[in-house]
Amino acid sequence: MNHDAAADRDERLPWQELAGYETAMDIAWNFSYDIDNEKLRNLYSKAKQNQWDGETQLDWTVEIDPSKPIVGEDRFPFLRLPFFQKLSKPTRETFVAHATCQLLSQFLHGEQGALMTAAAVTHAAPDYEAKLYSASQTFDEARHVEVYDAYIKKLGVVYPISPWLKDVIDATLQSKSFAKTMVGMNMVVEGLALAAFHNMRKQASCPLLRSLTEYVLRDESRHVAFGNVYLRQTIAEMHPDEREDVAQFAFEAVKGMADATGGADGRGIPKPDPGFMLVLERSNIDFQDFINGLMEGGGAGFAAHLPPGHIHAFKDLMMPALVRVGAVTERTRELYKEANIPVWDDVRLLESFEETGTGDIRIPNE
Repeated sequence: MNHDAAADRDERLPWQELAGYETAMDIAWNFSYDIDNEKLRNLYSKAKQNQWDGETQLDWTVEIDPSKPIVGEDRFPFLRLPFFQKLSKPTRETFVAHATCQLLSQFLHGEQGALMTAAAVTHAAPDYEAKLYSASQTFDEARHVEVYDAYIKKLGVVYPISPWLKDVIDATLQSKSFAKTMVGMNMVVEGLALAAFHNMRKQASCPLLRSLTEYVLRDESRHVAFGNVYLRQTIAEMHPDEREDVAQFAFEAVKGMADATGGADGRGIPKPDPGFMLVLERSNIDFQDFINGLMEGGGAGFAAHLPPGHIHAFKDLMMPALVRVGAVTERTRELYKEANIPVWDDVRLLESFEETGTGDIRIPNE
């Protein structure tokens, strides 16, 4: 080990130590190289044509002052609470700066999860055309990790992955099923991420962050379409028992995410997140005071009302995607009902996102 590598190791924080686990997933050879699914052929062609190089096509000379907001303050609904309005301006600015870093850190970690799941689908999917596309997605995700890492380094601080996000990705990678892997990542995790990317692009005041996010969204629009085209057919051809197994996995992934983030409708109190608690600590905001401020502000219901032009992850992307591919069954509909998770099935925003191919969404009645 050279000196630089040893120094990097010594500077790691506890949560950055290398970790791993064994996974078991079938390897699927396919010696028929004909492409039967024309939609997947077209998606693969688009993936080849729309490659981009983050090193040369993004302007990394843009200066970033970490002490100044790089996104609009309405990105953080907490700031609308009376509790935050009473804080000093420097405290609010510090909170926005660190909360932005914490959010972008989740983008970075989530993209690494997407990189690993796309690679897993490449070797496990039985269809040749699916292998081709998921291989292209693997490279897309590698590029996303690269550019988010480079951007966060300009800010100077990276936050740990949220436990609930790691739990969902770990369960996805250990599911032993390429269909479950695609449900966990292409439907659940990326449903949350796509909404966050779209909303971030609308609020980014930093031109580099806005441009970076636009490029990422172009890739993600294809990934969503791939999940729909391939999973819809795959799940439809499953034995009913196997289909129920996939639907159960989807329910557990959605419920875990909803429980951790304050409910699918955004009206609950999120579970304590070590990274977010560190944001509060670095902003000199007492955690209990923050919770009391939430309660005094009427719980977290204020977060359910998004600014015009923004989209809701569960309502607009995640649940409609699961319903559309058949990953919600009559049995699991009852489970969602018991868990107070609405089964939204309006696919207009989702299909608009896929059809444009640019990450743009035409929001009805906007």
